[in-house]
Amino acid sequence: MKGKPSEKNEAKVLPCVLEIEKASLQLLEQAQATQAEMADYYPKMLEETCPEEVQGKADSLKRASGNIAKAFAQVYEVSDEFSARWKDIQYQKKSEKLRIPAPANTAVDLSESKGDHFAKGLNLYKILLICFVGSFAGVVVELIWCLLRNGYFESRSGLVYGPFNLLYGAGAVALTLCLYQYRNRGAWLSFAGGMIVGSVIEYLCSWGQELVFGSRSWDYSHMPFNLNGRICLLYSIFWGFLGIFWIKAIYPIMSEWILKLPNRVGKIATWVLVAFFVFNSFMTVASVARWTQRMDGVEPSGAFAEFLDERFPDERMERVFANMKFMEENHESGGFAYAQNFDRGG
Repeated sequence: MKGKPSEKNEAKVLPCVLEIEKASLQLLEQAQATQAEMADYYPKMLEETCPEEVQGKADSLKRASGNIAKAFAQVYEVSDEFSARWKDIQYQKKSEKLRIPAPANTAVDLSESKGDHFAKGLNLYKILLICFVGSFAGVVVELIWCLLRNGYFESRSGLVYGPFNLLYGAGAVALTLCLYQYRNRGAWLSFAGGMIVGSVIEYLCSWGQELVFGSRSWDYSHMPFNLNGRICLLYSIFWGFLGIFWIKAIYPIMSEWILKLPNRVGKIATWVLVAFFVFNSFMTVASVARWTQRMDGVEPSGAFAEFLDERFPDERMERVFANMKFMEENHESGGFAYAQNFDRGG
């Protein structure tokens, strides 16, 4: 008959109803019935004729509420992950139309499950590569931020060789380790995790730098809601948004690139980079230590110290570590000088 929708068309417009939803409706009806039943029972509790029965009902309600709470947590987790995966897939499809590579974590997981790649999942190779990439990408972002904010480029490196800063690498690794299990969940979890992890890293790095070197590379004392000048609410919020951007956008792109590396080449390249960063870190610590000694007027005590003075003079160190400004204290004790940087906070 004309105008009468077919059964196939009707099926298209009908909403999908899972068995869990049907069960939840039945549970709501049962909860309302139980509420009415208990309301009728309350007057009998005053008679205290059967305390065992009253206690039994109370225990049963507690067990029921515990079971329902567990079921709610499980269903909410499934619902949140399902919605997040679908949003990520839709974003991937839109990015493909714009020719912008933005794979969803779901797609990356599927690609990794189909092969035996050297950096599959979240193993040591993947973590090391993330650290290297994060060390470089963080410096680039800081350089761009410095240009936009101050109108000029200024070094944000944390190592003497190359545009690398292991603080950003450690942050990238920590964000990945903590947020990896939530990569297919809602953005709110990535925000909360990024905010907490980033703030803890920033605080510990500031505290560790002051403990070991007697210096600080940033100070938020003049910022509202700061904690000992090491972290503040504004930058903690930035860490939260960075957590979302990292695990939802940067991590899947980086993982897709890593999957393109052949196993043999990828393993060799990873360990070569490990050796380079270990050497770079050693030279950085040694050169900074010798720098502070020169600030205290200490003469070189051997060939290695003379090499450091020649290769890493004050001019070069000031250019590499542009944010480090020394104060005249602790010089007489021979310790590391105290440094502060207020540029980052305002």
